[in-house]
Amino acid sequence: MARDNGNKDRDGKRPNGGRNRKMKRKICSFCMEKSESIDYKDINKLRKYVTERGKILPRRISGNCAKHQRELTIAIKRARNIALLPFTTE
Repeated sequence: MARDNGNKDRDGKRPNGGRNRKMKRKICSFCMEKSESIDYKDINKLRKYVTERGKILPRRISGNCAKHQRELTIAIKRARNIALLPFTTE
């Protein structure tokens, strides 16, 4: 007779590592501030969205909406090109 494991794998653990909570939706900080555009000269704000290694944080981690993520990416790339932000860290 087969037993029902209740959504468990063979080893008795849940398929998603025991986490069955939904993540809280992050809110776009630029939408909250109702900012018209993202300035490439505002380095302190741009650094929040760049990792230690110089990579741009993805939307699912930063919580930005698609529109502001595109603008943020362009602003970071402009700041890199005129040497306000580094491409990589040493």
